[in-house]
Amino acid sequence: MAKWWKNAIVYQIYPKSFKDSNGDGIGDLAGITEKLDYLHELGINVIWINPIYCSPMEDNGYDISDYYKVDPLFGSNEDMDRLLEEAGKRDIKVLLDLVVNHCSDEHPWFQKAKADPNCEEAGYFYFKTTDDGQRPNNWRSNFGGSVWSQLPDQRWYFHTFSPKQPDLNWENPKLRKKIYEMINWWLDKGIAGFRVDAITFIKKDLTFASRKAEDGYLYPIENLTDYPGIEVFLSELKEKTFDRHNCMTAAEAPGVGKETFRSYAGENGFFSMIFDFNWESMEGEADKSAIDAVERWKNRIFQSQKFTYQNGWSGVFLENHDQSRCVNKFLEEDCRNYFSTTALAVLYFYLYGTPFIYQGQEIGMTNLAWKTIDEMDDVRAKGMYQEAIEKGEDPSKVLKYFGELGRDNARTPMQWENSENAGFTTGTPWMKVNENYPAINAADQEQDPSSILSFYKKVTRLRRDPKYQDTFAEGNFSPLYEDVPALIAYTRAKDLQTVSVIVNFKKQSQAVPLTSGTCILNNYGSLTEKDGQMLLAPYQAVVFASVPLD
Repeated sequence: MAKWWKNAIVYQIYPKSFKDSNGDGIGDLAGITEKLDYLHELGINVIWINPIYCSPMEDNGYDISDYYKVDPLFGSNEDMDRLLEEAGKRDIKVLLDLVVNHCSDEHPWFQKAKADPNCEEAGYFYFKTTDDGQRPNNWRSNFGGSVWSQLPDQRWYFHTFSPKQPDLNWENPKLRKKIYEMINWWLDKGIAGFRVDAITFIKKDLTFASRKAEDGYLYPIENLTDYPGIEVFLSELKEKTFDRHNCMTAAEAPGVGKETFRSYAGENGFFSMIFDFNWESMEGEADKSAIDAVERWKNRIFQSQKFTYQNGWSGVFLENHDQSRCVNKFLEEDCRNYFSTTALAVLYFYLYGTPFIYQGQEIGMTNLAWKTIDEMDDVRAKGMYQEAIEKGEDPSKVLKYFGELGRDNARTPMQWENSENAGFTTGTPWMKVNENYPAINAADQEQDPSSILSFYKKVTRLRRDPKYQDTFAEGNFSPLYEDVPALIAYTRAKDLQTVSVIVNFKKQSQAVPLTSGTCILNNYGSLTEKDGQMLLAPYQAVVFASVPLD
């Protein structure tokens, strides 16, 4: 089957914060449907919607209590049907989140397992009892604290994330069958595929033996991802579901290294792609604008791209719902402007892989300045804040960390217009709106041909241009001008066509060799040439094409 997803441009929607249609302060499916024309004009052809299933919302929908039903917060199953129908009219496909490492502790399966240790559903989870009543091991959950929580009957249950998210026991074939039935139900309904959440956690070390922890506290569970034997589960998952539909699957797969990448995202991998987290931030850099910092970042991008081109396919991105805003991640405050923001867009959009845009990225939304932990919603941030207090550490350092790199930065409401609550809702928004919405909003940028949003439309239009899309989908990746400091440049080449992407990621102008071909994209109004060289302005990004196809 044709791999249509290689020519996809995906727009990620965090539904709770995208658009509220009924004034309750929470985004919903009807709000997404309302904004389909906006998305179509942006130039995307796939939307990925974060979880909309029934959930107590302990972890913003990643704790699912009913896989078959839309949570009333977001609307109804009929609203989903209408969204699919209206998206289809605009040639937009819909991906949902697939969360099958765990469910909610309010899911009927877990409720039955709690009530009756001998019921079938008890086998859908990991339960342990201990002679001394202590936790079965010293593993640390991703949200802080132990991976074990105890029921009133003294049974311990396993959770990679929150205690409200008990892990599903993939060793149980009856459980796996239930999962496959659910996946096929959604695919038969018309969903085009899934973003697959935390999938490398589904296989456990069944010895459940304690391990040495460097800090003497708890052993990080993230060290046990992609555990041997997981390939049996993933092969069956693909065979029973994905292979029966021409669908797209983008896996969040922490722990997958070079030795297993092909199994996950190669020609016949378990998934269409996995997300490339190898260059997701410049965390740890004291000055992100420093040339040596840019060079380290550039090297990570190039090493990842050269490997991916030889071994499979990836999803490339600057932002997502678990990360801070890209202008904060990659740019120092004094460097954040139209040119640097659009340079970031050009830099990643033509790499080898499927590009993802996160809501608000296309208008240059930024992090919010959090004043207290109480302003934040992220269960992970709150858990680690409490853990810091218990360990006698300075909790303000945790607040500072999450203020720079926390998940809530991407979850503030979408800034639609310069009106109360940024046009997100007529009610009280569930989360604080960034105060800079009068200066950064979609409505104003739609009217401005020189806005970040207008430039993103040029970026997407080029990526899907029939003259170049085969080169972007299949073309060879090669670094260009690697020795020029703070210049991030590469070529994509297929048959007789070469597309060159050149970005001066520097606060100063610099001269680079003149590139042959026709300039087909430029975030500045002009291009200065002198003595056989291009003089690129600060954060100038240009794209050239040789032998453009008519």
